[in-house]
Amino acid sequence: MSATPTDASTDAPLLIERDGAIVTLRFHRPGALNAVDVPMAQALRDAARALAQDASVRCVVLCGAGKGFMAGGDLATLRADPVQGARDLLEPLNEAATLLAQLDAPVIAQVHGVAAGAGLSLMLQADFALAADNARFNLAYINLGTSCDVGASWALPRLVGLGRALEIAMLGEAFTAPQAQQWGLIHRAVPAAELDAAVQQLAQRLASGPTRAYGHMRRLMRASLTRDLATQLQAEAQAFDDCAHSADLREGIEAFYAKRPAAFQGR
Repeated sequence: MSATPTDASTDAPLLIERDGAIVTLRFHRPGALNAVDVPMAQALRDAARALAQDASVRCVVLCGAGKGFMAGGDLATLRADPVQGARDLLEPLNEAATLLAQLDAPVIAQVHGVAAGAGLSLMLQADFALAADNARFNLAYINLGTSCDVGASWALPRLVGLGRALEIAMLGEAFTAPQAQQWGLIHRAVPAAELDAAVQQLAQRLASGPTRAYGHMRRLMRASLTRDLATQLQAEAQAFDDCAHSADLREGIEAFYAKRPAAFQGR
């Protein structure tokens, strides 16, 4: 996929940066702590559509420009017309979240500063979330008198259990990166100065892995809580059959016998 300019002076609401097989989607409204407005939501949807068509992408990173990951939805959009504003925001955001979940490429959220509202909801859709140890989180919707969106009600109970999910959602209280890690909302909290390096290390590892198998694994895991065992076993068998046709499985087996690291190509 093509990349947008990464110059901080650009007015683009989303920066797309490519490094080999790794694509970084950087929310870019730093003056508003990256609060998502309609142009940003549409840009994220368009980027997700492009990613869905690009088999050469093997890892996706979500991050924010400036001082935070994302402070939630743009309240000016909702203040002008709550009903239409919500629809204009949620339609592209929901499509983006759906497309990102369907990718073969794993998705990492790199969180610094604040992740609130829609920012936290988007983070929850990632396969891995790494956060600066001084990051702050708040689902926050209830403080505005509304329910949550962008899949938060789907992800939270799966990650932390129903009781903790209700606490996070209904009390609207801020919590820290160590708490988020303890509750299972993030993969790891790291010193802020080490966040970039930690994310890049994980992204490089995932980008060199068996991408088709990753895709099946992430979709199987997401579907497992809504299927009975027989249905899940059938889905697993179909996914394994697809992987059995892949060059990566053959490479993995040969590498095992040769006692060397596998050189997966994502095929």
